[in-house]
Amino acid sequence: MSKRNIVIEPDPILRKKSQAIEEANDDLRKLLDDMLETMYDAPGIGLAAVQIGILKRIIVIDISKDKEKKDPLFLINPEITFKSKNTSVYEEGCLSLPGHFAEIERPAECHLNYIDYYGKQKSLQAKGILATCIQHEVDHLDGVLFIDYLSKLKKDMIIKKLKKHKKELNQIVL
Repeated sequence: MSKRNIVIEPDPILRKKSQAIEEANDDLRKLLDDMLETMYDAPGIGLAAVQIGILKRIIVIDISKDKEKKDPLFLINPEITFKSKNTSVYEEGCLSLPGHFAEIERPAECHLNYIDYYGKQKSLQAKGILATCIQHEVDHLDGVLFIDYLSKLKKDMIIKKLKKHKKELNQIVL
């Protein structure tokens, strides 16, 4: 496993739609393992492949709070098949928008079909923080960020701060 670099907004790749995976093979599992290591190191609870610059429909999630008992979820070609009319609000952050958080309202429950780590077709019914995390990460696969749910003013302020921060990171100090 190896840690990958996380793409920071504003970067045009984050706004692109990811492509479906043809088959779950050893190369894909290596990528999933790398994504999991990157997510844990960041630290975060979800990571989409586009966030490491790869336009493939894959996601890793682990909402377990216990550092000793990790419970990763690998989602290949996830497809949300149902979203409840009931909503919930969680404060969301994003590894591609470091240091920025906002309360986002989303469906409280979702169902999805996906392929697991070993290439098996699966389905899942999620609620609470898992449902929110799944929807947040699937949005990434479609080029959508959580800030897109905010007012234009709030979104523009966050992007302006991220541009400034990115510029500071790219400066070379001698």
